[in-house]
Amino acid sequence: MAVTLADKAWQRIRRIPPAYFVFAILLVTLAVLRPHMMNANILGIFIRQIVPLGILVLGQLLVMRVRSIDLSGGGIILLINYYISSGLFPGTSMALFIAMAIATGLIIGTFNGIMIAKRRVSAVIVTLAVSIVLVGFVQYLSSGKPPGDVPAIFATAYNTKLAGVPTPVLLWIALTILMALFLSRMVFGRFVASVGENLTAAHFSGVPVERTVIVAHILAGLMAAIAALVQTASIAVGSVRVGLDLPILSVAATILGGVVFGRGEGGVWGPFFGVLSFALLFILMTTLGVDEPGKLIIQGLIILLAAIFYGMRIAKP
Repeated sequence: MAVTLADKAWQRIRRIPPAYFVFAILLVTLAVLRPHMMNANILGIFIRQIVPLGILVLGQLLVMRVRSIDLSGGGIILLINYYISSGLFPGTSMALFIAMAIATGLIIGTFNGIMIAKRRVSAVIVTLAVSIVLVGFVQYLSSGKPPGDVPAIFATAYNTKLAGVPTPVLLWIALTILMALFLSRMVFGRFVASVGENLTAAHFSGVPVERTVIVAHILAGLMAAIAALVQTASIAVGSVRVGLDLPILSVAATILGGVVFGRGEGGVWGPFFGVLSFALLFILMTTLGVDEPGKLIIQGLIILLAAIFYGMRIAKP
């Protein structure tokens, strides 16, 4: 009986997204080693910096739950950053830039979804190829040189606060709540769960599998566009490298958050804390004086941890 109870307890623990444990460990470590960094204003600054990753994760968790993946976010972010900062559209208002960015994300997301759902092309190959094409296109237009500055209104909007909380953080929280409600209360959320649980059973149960996958990728493209706007506003300048590391980090944060590819499992708040874990990790590395190579190594180890957890969840029911 003791063994049975222990097994049941272990099964319950295993169902808890590791992001919660990682977040708690990093938070305690930060409080012990650098207690002065626990100031709300300081934490807000670092959390604000990872908002683009947090928004990108909302799209990633959605496509992963329908047995897909999206690695095109980096290319979308880079392209949107380029045409906002390059001066190609002089005198363009912020509203028009936002509309252009959203249209870009929706178009690319639709293309990804159609290729994956209707043409049955590998999601990894399609979305990675799209990202490479977009990166090459930007580098061709810019001749490999960083474009100009971002219109000042973007930086102004990025630095605003509401009730003492940075506006980008509030935007991320609002989008996370909307995604949670969308998946839990809407019919589409049930379609997502069905496709993730069993593709064949979902098809014969009348679930519009192709449409569900396409819509998931369209929403992922939308999230990438919003992330691009926040990222562009945060750095306030053009770049030929911005955002390229975010897709793989979004996969890692999503898996740490308990979303398992091919299982239909996982919610929204696990990945949310997965992103917060990266924020705490960046704070610790910065305050401990870890240089750039060291940061890359630690990020790689976190991604490896996510991969190991993914393997454990797949191997055991």
